[in-house]
Amino acid sequence: MSLPSNSWSDLGFFHQEWPALQTSIAADPRDIFPPEAARFRALDLCPPEKTRVVILGQDPYHTPGKADGLAFSIPDTFGGRLDALGNIFKEIQTDLGFIRTRTDLTDWAKQGVLLLNTALSVPSGTAKGHAKIGWGPLIEQVITETAKRPTAYLLWGRDAQSRAPQGDQHLILKHTHPSPLSAYRGFFGSRPFSTINEWLIHRDEPPIDWVGKGDDQT
Repeated sequence: MSLPSNSWSDLGFFHQEWPALQTSIAADPRDIFPPEAARFRALDLCPPEKTRVVILGQDPYHTPGKADGLAFSIPDTFGGRLDALGNIFKEIQTDLGFIRTRTDLTDWAKQGVLLLNTALSVPSGTAKGHAKIGWGPLIEQVITETAKRPTAYLLWGRDAQSRAPQGDQHLILKHTHPSPLSAYRGFFGSRPFSTINEWLIHRDEPPIDWVGKGDDQT
């Protein structure tokens, strides 16, 4: 399995912890998601120098065909339940007044939004099955690297919130996870997308197009 195709591959994790973790994942007889080729897709699409926003989730979807290597993103061909992503879309509509229908969030990543989970692999049908297998050092090192520059952090869920960096130069938003089990306990109405865009504009940076070109306005 290849390392990220940019300077993320310089992180100590890939030279120290990754070989043993890779062996452990390979030894797991279950189907592992996302597919191996997509495991570092979030890092591939959003190199350190272009990262402006970090959205930190939990672990990949454990349903076949649903995880694509970007936190919360789902291939447009999936056709099943959207769960957390469906709630994210509801909040986008409430917050921005637009409807997003495209489930593939690659366009976010290309604008500098790092869509990272706190674990980058999960066994089929077993949520958080790889949560403690050894991904922690990578997440810590990624957060440390992004915190070298002013960055907006959108931390959904307790595990993500525990990774918050220090520093007044950052925008740090902590909200309930958007999963159907918890979204009504503080996610809905949090308006994170407009808050992040206002922060970026204040910094003379272009806002994120959260809706995506070609989506319909309400």
